[in-house]
Amino acid sequence: MPYIQKEKRYKLVAETLESPESPGELNYTITTLCNEYLRLKGVNYTNMNEVIGVLECAKLELYRRMVAPYEDVKKEENGDVF
Repeated sequence: MPYIQKEKRYKLVAETLESPESPGELNYTITTLCNEYLRLKGVNYTNMNEVIGVLECAKLELYRRMVAPYEDVKKEENGDVF
């Protein structure tokens, strides 16, 4: 996870985006950010590969920080399936 200064985080997110309220809105928001990045950097294999890598890392970070701990709690509550 890139650790970005709080002031920069606010400018990147809070000033420019409304909070998505559905999976479709979340997908649209992410896609729009990726498209804008590619528009500014240029559409070529290297830049598209960078975007895919960022999305993969964001996915893995979400899993590591939120999903795995949630699953651990549920495993304790409901018992392990293995």
